[in-house]
Amino acid sequence: MKYLRLFLLLMLCLSSCGTKEVQESAETSIKSVTFEKLDSIRIDYLGNPIVHDIDPISNTVLFMEFMEFSNDIMLADFEGNILNSFSKSGDFPDSYGSLISTLRIDSDSSFFAYGSNGLLRYDFSGKLLSKVDHHDFQPPIFKHIAMRFGMEKIGDRYIFEEQDYRGLNPRDNDHYKNLYLLSWLDPETGEKEPFLQVPEKSIFRNGKYFFGNSWKPIFTVSEDVIYVAFGIEPVIYAFKSTPPYSLVKRIPLDLEQYEYFKGGNDYRSIADFMHLRNSTGRIETIKRINGYYVVAYFPGFNKVDIDQSLMNKSSEEAKVFRERMQKKYPNRIAILDSLGNRLNDFVPMGLVAEEMLLRNGELWMLEKPDEEVEQDYFRLFRVGLKVVE
Repeated sequence: MKYLRLFLLLMLCLSSCGTKEVQESAETSIKSVTFEKLDSIRIDYLGNPIVHDIDPISNTVLFMEFMEFSNDIMLADFEGNILNSFSKSGDFPDSYGSLISTLRIDSDSSFFAYGSNGLLRYDFSGKLLSKVDHHDFQPPIFKHIAMRFGMEKIGDRYIFEEQDYRGLNPRDNDHYKNLYLLSWLDPETGEKEPFLQVPEKSIFRNGKYFFGNSWKPIFTVSEDVIYVAFGIEPVIYAFKSTPPYSLVKRIPLDLEQYEYFKGGNDYRSIADFMHLRNSTGRIETIKRINGYYVVAYFPGFNKVDIDQSLMNKSSEEAKVFRERMQKKYPNRIAILDSLGNRLNDFVPMGLVAEEMLLRNGELWMLEKPDEEVEQDYFRLFRVGLKVVE
């Protein structure tokens, strides 16, 4: 009986160990996640359009053409037909003034523009539906108008990048401690509320000095969580979307050959590393879809190329150098799991890596135009994630 009990105990231990090994093997199994093009929209248009928003519910694409004397707003359907075109810039009663953020579709028949004249809603024919004035308007120091920069909705409010850094004193020891990087916008009242400060574990809280806007927040939202990457820092921070905006987790990003500036030792050195704006690695876009992070990033120059960028060059030599660097360091896309482990890292073929929108659970990206051929159209692709076990 004694030997029987020992035998049963041994079998139980072997069974438990085997189960644990199977579980660990399943958890650490390597997956490859790639892009696959599911659908596309071709819009016949000759120019330099900037896509502002896409709405899969009303099948609407909202884009603009920035020209010298007019900023035309255009709406197209998913069949590529341009439905309407009008301008709301200039000195008119229904003008938004100067845009602060990208245009945002807010229903199946209207969109709003957040500009220097307030928050204005228009229908798809261009008729002004409502206007909400600013409470306390300060012209933004930084603003970015492109497909990847804009507002994201949580509840009845929108989140966008805080663009007023006048309270920043870069001479302070902990100069980024009180810096707010995002703002809420209430579309009913026009009230703006800055929130979300730089977390303590960020490189921007290490007491060193950085060039202006190197902390630019790149963000996306999923349910009640805000995912933020701060400019050059290869980390995603996940915050609760309600006060006190608690940090849920910090996800270091495993990116291929990522070279980024880690700060200068004194304030006087800031002028010396301003050149790093165009050569240091930076996060361009982040999206969270199906439990994965899709991160577009610029990898940054190596030290040899940084040194070469500082050498005196003629205008022709500088042009050749820029073109060579653009080919050598194209923007890349990394697909990572929930822990930040890299599952794929690649230069997307035929797509602009950083220009992407996530709407109604669908990921849309802009086709990369052929630089050698003048195209009289632009195309958007709906992209899915293909998981290979």
